[in-house]
Amino acid sequence: MATHRDMRFSLIALAAVFCILVANVLSVDRNNFRTCDQTSFCRRCRGVQPGASPYQLNLDSLQTTASSVSAEILNSVLNVKFVFHLYSLADNTFRMKINELSPLKPRHEVNFVLNGEPNYVRLEVLEKTSEKAVVKSGENKVEIFANPFRVDVYRGTELLISTNARGLMRFEHLRPKPAPKPETPEGEEQAAVAPTDDTESDPGAWEENYKSHHDSKPNGPSAVAMDFTFPGAEQAYGVPLHADFFALRNTKGIDPYRLFNLDVFEYELENGMSLYGAIPVLYAHGLKESAGVFWLNTAETWIDIAKPDGENVVSSIVNLVSGSGQEPQVDAHFMSESGIVDVFFFLGPKPLDVFRQYSALTGSAPLPPLFSLGYHQCRWNYNDEDDVRNVALGFDEHDIPMDVMWLDIEHTDGKKYFTWDPVKFAHPTDMINNLTAMGRKLVTIVDPHIKRDGGYFLHQDAEANGYYVKNKDGNDYEGWCWPGSVSYLDLFNPVVREYYASRYLLSNYVGSTLDLHIWNDMNEPSVFNGPEVTMLKDNIHYGGWEHRDVHNQYGFMQHMSTYEGMVKRSQGTLRPFILTRSFFAGSQRYSAMWTGDNLADWGHMRMSVPMCLTMAVSGYSFCGADVGGFFKYPDAELFARWYQLGAFLPFFRAHSIIESKRREPWLYNPDTTAVVRQAIRRRYNYLSLWYTLFYEHSRYSTPVILPLYALYPKDKDVYAIDNEFLVGDALLVHPVVTSQASEVQVVFPGENERWYETETFELFRGRSTVSVPVDMNKIPVYQRGGTIVSRLERVRRSTALMHNDPYTLVVALDDKGFAKGTLYIDDGETFKYKSNEYLYIQFEFSNKSLKAKFIDKKAHFPSKAWIERVVILGLNKKLSSDPIVKSKSVGEQSLKFSSDDSYNVVVVRKPGVSVTEEWTLSFSF
Repeated sequence: MATHRDMRFSLIALAAVFCILVANVLSVDRNNFRTCDQTSFCRRCRGVQPGASPYQLNLDSLQTTASSVSAEILNSVLNVKFVFHLYSLADNTFRMKINELSPLKPRHEVNFVLNGEPNYVRLEVLEKTSEKAVVKSGENKVEIFANPFRVDVYRGTELLISTNARGLMRFEHLRPKPAPKPETPEGEEQAAVAPTDDTESDPGAWEENYKSHHDSKPNGPSAVAMDFTFPGAEQAYGVPLHADFFALRNTKGIDPYRLFNLDVFEYELENGMSLYGAIPVLYAHGLKESAGVFWLNTAETWIDIAKPDGENVVSSIVNLVSGSGQEPQVDAHFMSESGIVDVFFFLGPKPLDVFRQYSALTGSAPLPPLFSLGYHQCRWNYNDEDDVRNVALGFDEHDIPMDVMWLDIEHTDGKKYFTWDPVKFAHPTDMINNLTAMGRKLVTIVDPHIKRDGGYFLHQDAEANGYYVKNKDGNDYEGWCWPGSVSYLDLFNPVVREYYASRYLLSNYVGSTLDLHIWNDMNEPSVFNGPEVTMLKDNIHYGGWEHRDVHNQYGFMQHMSTYEGMVKRSQGTLRPFILTRSFFAGSQRYSAMWTGDNLADWGHMRMSVPMCLTMAVSGYSFCGADVGGFFKYPDAELFARWYQLGAFLPFFRAHSIIESKRREPWLYNPDTTAVVRQAIRRRYNYLSLWYTLFYEHSRYSTPVILPLYALYPKDKDVYAIDNEFLVGDALLVHPVVTSQASEVQVVFPGENERWYETETFELFRGRSTVSVPVDMNKIPVYQRGGTIVSRLERVRRSTALMHNDPYTLVVALDDKGFAKGTLYIDDGETFKYKSNEYLYIQFEFSNKSLKAKFIDKKAHFPSKAWIERVVILGLNKKLSSDPIVKSKSVGEQSLKFSSDDSYNVVVVRKPGVSVTEEWTLSFSF
């Protein structure tokens, strides 16, 4: 006879299966997700026709401060006034804000996203007439036109961005709901009255239905929209997250790209449908310059991308100035449901400049703990403590390194977060400590939905203290998710955030230790019975803001709170690791992300590259995809190829759905296990490179992985390439993403640049495309000439056991016999690096010597690591004597070396110098 507990878990299991089935129906039925035409504000904004704009700037009202100008804007049709501000920021950046002059109520302005107040700099007014004003900041200038309103932004004499050049600006002012029109007496004709604007004729302006859901829209129409033109641009990039190519497509005749965070299972490829996160930053690039815009708005947003065939006002200006024919250009049209116009302009001039300018506003990711750059093993779900232990031991038995075990929702007591199943996970502290003894960590899942269970402490506190998001009637909002009936913490409330952060304290999260880290999932937020599987837009958050105003920021608020709680948990000493599914601009300051619930097929594996490249240039480098695919079961070939790719993306985790067959690497045939072992070990070979790149990202905002055009901005042939990518400026990776491939077409960028295969050291030349044979053992990876890369050749069980291991330096010379690189070392886990407890070393080969020098002379760290080998590629000269190493500790010693017949590869054995000292290795030839 079944016990009450057995029946309870059977019901939970049935509910889970039901939700999976529902979600799968949603994923394959496009009719369950709205199009632009089914969305009233998008329909209205997209319906604005190019031409004369009704918005006029009153330059007589122009006022100036040290770093800004402001003036009134009039909608001449509706006779509504707005206020315009233009600010000059450091590093070739401007900010433009437009808001209602006297709104019926405050309009939402985004908080928390910017990494502090921007750095404003001096702005000078050069000219002011009744027609236009010209302002200058450094070498940049902005021309502000009055009628119609338009803003042209220049770098020097080059026009980079024009705002409202096509006249697509729209700003729907807040207004009282119009009274119903009186009924016309029978027999009389109603007098024809021209509508003031299309909000009067749009049935969705004041309330809107989608499927069975009703949106009451108490504030009525409130959309904002603006067009941006980039003269000379060939391609546009950015606005993640979409399962689409890196270079954005022309959206003429199809739906715009949509930014509205949603839970989408088995998402489709090659379209602009919304996924889990939203970053409204867009870059445009051409042969002359890179530029960009950041549209700071957390409401639902759609973006049209176009390359017009005919001339518009901007191309006419460019042609007049240059005397040339029509140039290429990219046009973008941002449309948001509510908020204000708050946009930043980035003037480059190079791709790496615009990436940095954006990151200066929203922040770079902090240096992650070293273990998080190793390999992560996850599935929904590992069954119990014995299962966790046996899987961890399995990696050791099969000589495969692994750093982190993960537990999904089934580890909890009835899907109540911050709890443990009392039978399957009855000894969580022992389980974590056993992993720690093996040099490993544990990650558990904590979702934002709270089970409405009278015996659950989190629900009791939230209900008693009013911590939940409210519905339009002011009552606690109830939805449906994995636990059944749930409510959602209102994390926009600072009191709720503080409470939520406190739940991560060891005293509150019973069973946890400092070696447990966190996964925030389902935080779009996902609501199984909500419109488009998310929360109602007319729900109310702290401060009276509707959910429509802040939707895309909800997940951000969760992982921001989680990060604060995790830092407090260790009294500010340890770096947390957090993974989030939902995100917004600035989320990179708190968490890693992944591309969500993908599918075990070749297309989804291939698409993980452009998806993570787009994230990286959008400030969010710590990106990966579920290796092997979350849904379904990969065959051996796909499984192996995905590991080979996953090892070269910043976040490296395998994950699969609860109903999928087990996929630990040794459960495939021995040949496949061997390939996976080699792929994972290759990740650990380059662990020091990954760690150095993440440190440099935190310091300089340089993306950890890069598209080819970032380093080769003048080469049009690489602008749209997204089937290969760069790891830092050193490695070129070309994954194999088709079944039964015997060769791949590798594009080697850079005019006559050297590229060395990383294992055979075969030399290839840049600005060429080569058919490279491939087998199942590896994917093509090349080191760029002119770089020095550190490797860890002694791969062990986990990163913790490799901390003091010696380094091999691979010196890949360019045609001038030059190479340089860096190495960063610290304790791998604390914030002590912020107090100068680290080593940051520069290696440089030139003039017959390799030198190691400290970049930061005041920084120190007592590492036991040393240099055990130096491999020099491309020397092409016979050495006349043994190399000589000089340092304070070893003095001056000659070293043994070996080389191939062509002296293309020279290997110097055991220099024996410590990483804590400067040294020189000299050659004679």
